[in-house]
Amino acid sequence: MTNHHAPELSVSKWLNTKQSINLAGLRGRVVVIEAFQMLCPGCVSHGLPQAQEIARTFSKDKVMVIGLHTVFEHHDAMGPTALKAFLHEYRIGFPVGIDMPGKGSVPQTMQAYGLQGTPSLVLIDPRGYKRAQYFGETSSLIIGADIGTILTEQGLGETRNSDPEIMARPIGDTCNPDGCSPSQAR
Repeated sequence: MTNHHAPELSVSKWLNTKQSINLAGLRGRVVVIEAFQMLCPGCVSHGLPQAQEIARTFSKDKVMVIGLHTVFEHHDAMGPTALKAFLHEYRIGFPVGIDMPGKGSVPQTMQAYGLQGTPSLVLIDPRGYKRAQYFGETSSLIIGADIGTILTEQGLGETRNSDPEIMARPIGDTCNPDGCSPSQAR
C-alpha cells in the first residue's frame, strides 16, 4: 500500500455524467479506473467489457467504475465527438473522462499513474489509496478477488448490482491482441 492518496485525475471533459468527478468525492467507495483508447483492440475486446462486468456485478454505492480515455496515438481520430458516439454504440454507461494532453504524446493522468499503456485498470480503496494496477488482459477472477478483499478490509461487504447486462462488440485489430502501448504509437 502507498503512503499517499492516488493522484487526482486530470480530465478535460466528462461524458456520461452531468457533473465533474474527482477522487476525493468518491471516498468511501472502491474506485475502478479503466484506462482505454477506443481504437485499442485489447480495450474493446477485453478491458471495456471487463469494466462493464464490474459495474454490473458490484453495487454502485460500494464500487464506482470510471473510464479514462487516455489517447497517446491517433489523436485526430479519437476526439470527443467520436468518443461520444463510441460510448453510445458500445453501450458504455459509466462516466468517462478524457485525459488531459501531457508533455509529448503521453496524457497527464497516464503519466501520473505510470500506466504502461492501454488497457490498464487501477483499483483505489475507499480511503483514496491506489491498491492495484493491471496492464493488458487480466483475469476477472483476480480483479474481483482484489475488489472483494478491499471491500472486506473496509467493512463494506459485497453486494451485487442489478443493472442489466451490457456487452461490447469487438472491432478489428490495430495494435496487438493484448493492448496498445506508447512505444507502438504511430
